[in-house]
Parts: sequence; structure tokens; C-alpha cells
Amino acid sequence: MTVVPTIGVLALQGDVVDHMRALEAAGARAVPVRRESELDAVEGLVIPGGESTTMSKLLQIFDLFEPVRKRLDAGLPVFGSCAGMIMLADEVLDGRADQRSFGAIPMTVRRNAFGRQVDSFETEIGIDGIEGEPFRAVFIRAPWVERVGAGVQVLARVPAGAADSGAGAGEEQGGRIVAVRAGACLATSFHPEVTPDARVHEYFVGMVRGADAGPVE
Repeated sequence: MTVVPTIGVLALQGDVVDHMRALEAAGARAVPVRRESELDAVEGLVIPGGESTTMSKLLQIFDLFEPVRKRLDAGLPVFGSCAGMIMLADEVLDGRADQRSFGAIPMTVRRNAFGRQVDSFETEIGIDGIEGEPFRAVFIRAPWVERVGAGVQVLARVPAGAADSGAGAGEEQGGRIVAVRAGACLATSFHPEVTPDARVHEYFVGMVRGADAGPVE
């Protein structure tokens, strides 16, 4: 693994520029990914926030869905934020019937669980594996995780009462699950890229450096 890994950001739809900025701040070389040849050249991949049903359609239109799925199956490190978390789940609640996800993490995710755009909020959370002060997490039409399967590590929860919106928000003990890791896969409900705090991206860059999933020869 190179000292400065090349990490792609899926650039079909969503918050691409901010993720690239955060990856560069975290010590990686960030590149947009719109073609299979660009995907083949990266050592890690970020699936940004956006609109998961639109992203699913565009992945198929650009003939990228299967290439991405195959690289994830082969162990490519991936980080999905918000819509990206939905794309990594093996079960999606409240999604469209024709919506596809990669099934890279055994978990059930509920779309727009915290409410609509007007219900967006910020709160401080602790994230396992990230040292220092609490992370200021920004939730925008965010999902949450309702179930995790074997091998999935819960990294963060929203404290009970942090969000006033969303049916049943914070009812479960410890709050709703908003960050998980399963092997080479990382996912967050929130948008770390819209803050100046690059610690989540630093965590992911560390995952990429420790993986054996370089460019496709």
C-alpha cells in the first residue's frame, strides 16, 4: 500500500467535492470515479451522500454497478455517507421497489429515518476508534441502522433526544445507530465531509492503508 493512497469518490451524484477535499486533508490523493477504468485505478472508494434511488439508477446507466460490486466483494475499502450508507446495506426499508444496493454490510437501513430536509440537525457524538473531543455530526435527510448482522461493529449512536424529528428517534437503548464498520466497509448516517473536522476521513484513509486492495492490474 502506498504512503499516499489513491481514493476515489463516486462522482455520479451527491456531495463529491467536499469528500475529495476531506480526503486530501486526511492525507490521500482523491480522484473522481465515473468510469470503470477510473474505478480500477483506486485503492479505496467513497460513496457520497445524495439521493440513493437516483444513485442506484445512475450506477446502472453508467455500467458501474457490477464493477463496483465486484471490487467490494474483492475487498476494496469503501466508505459510504448518508445515501452511501444506504447503498452499502443488504436491506433497505422505505426504498423504491427498483432500488438496488451492494449488500456489502449485513445491516438494515431505513431511508430518511430522521425526517425530511427541514428536519436536518447537528449533534455531538462519540465515535469508537476516533480519539479526541466529540465529533460534530450533521444529519441531512439521514437514514439510521435498525439491524446489524454478524461481524458488524457499531461505532456511534445518536443520543436519545438529539433529534426531535423521526418516528421513534432515540427510543432504543443508547440511541439510534449512525455509524458502523464491517471489515473494509465503513458507513455513517451523517455527513462528515461538510465539517472542517477530517477525523472520519483520516480513519478511512487508515483503513485503506492497512488493506490489500490496490489498483486492478
